[in-house]
Order: sequence, then C-alpha cells, then structure tokens
Amino acid sequence: MKTVFITLFFVLTGIISAEAQVEELEIETPFSPIDSTFLIQEGVASYYGTRFHLRKTANGEVYNMEEMTAAHKNLPFGTMLRVVNLKNNKEVWVRVNDRLPPNSKRVVDLSKGAARELGMIRDGVVRVRLEVPDQETIVSLMEYFEEGKPEDIRLRLYPVPIEVSRPAIELLELMMDLPSELVLSRGR
Repeated sequence: MKTVFITLFFVLTGIISAEAQVEELEIETPFSPIDSTFLIQEGVASYYGTRFHLRKTANGEVYNMEEMTAAHKNLPFGTMLRVVNLKNNKEVWVRVNDRLPPNSKRVVDLSKGAARELGMIRDGVVRVRLEVPDQETIVSLMEYFEEGKPEDIRLRLYPVPIEVSRPAIELLELMMDLPSELVLSRGR
C-alpha cells in the first residue's frame, strides 16, 4: 500500500510540474519568434495628426494624416519601413516623408492612419520595432550613410541561406550496391 502511495505521489507531482512548465512557456513567448534579419531599429514611436494635416512635410509633400507615412531623424525620404507595435504585435508599412527633430527621443513619428492600424491611438506613445523590406534596402542605406551611420541604427548583411535537398528514399536504394535481399523497400 505504501508503494502505491509513493508511486501515485511521483506521478501526480510529475504531471503538475509538466503543466506548470507548459504554462510558463506560454507566458514567456506570447508571439512567434522574431526574425531580426531586417530589423534596423527599436525604440519609442508617437503619432501626429490634425495639427499638421495638409501642411508641407520636410520632403515637400503635403501631409495627409490618413496616409501610411512617417517622420524619421535620419533615414532617407522614400524608405519603406515595417513598424511593429511591441505591445500588441500589430504591424504596418509606412514610407518616410518627413523629419523628426535631431534631439527627439523617439525613433519614429507616425501618421494618424498608421497609428490607428497599430492600435496606438489611445496610448499615444508605444515601443516599436522598425524593419526594412529586404537586403537591397540595407545595402542602399549602407551606401547612403557611408561612414556617418547613426549609432542607434543597425545595418547588417546576412548571407543568403543555401537550399539543401535530400534525395528520395528510392534514389538511395538505387545508389546502394547491395544484394536485393538486403535492401529494404517500402511496402514490405
């Protein structure tokens, strides 16, 4: 009887600890893993709207608060950015068409339309991740900044992954020079 209780105790504690580990994993990783290949900057974002609506931006365009645009301190006009709200993992693509003041503590200032897509209107200021669409953009930014790249912008090139294909089982059987009774075939 004593061994039954001891066994039951170990089984139950193993189940409880396994459930606790599963719950702990879910809490630690609420979103899918981040692919940081095209990540160039993280920081705080805000948005601007009515006050600047229909005024000229730094690149000469007329600002429309409903378009998907942004102001950045250093990135060239026309740069496309994927902005990810780190609070809720919502994302939006914007085009840089305006400048932030050089002393701004924010990494990007978004149009009201982009802020609405990110679900940040109520918060006003949120932590974000800025990404570019591809390695060609990273190369062009490296050329643009040359030696004067701002310290808070990350520009890294990654090698293109090599695709490796595995031969089919049937091809492996043909490549083997063994008597037929030693070769295992599928379906036997």
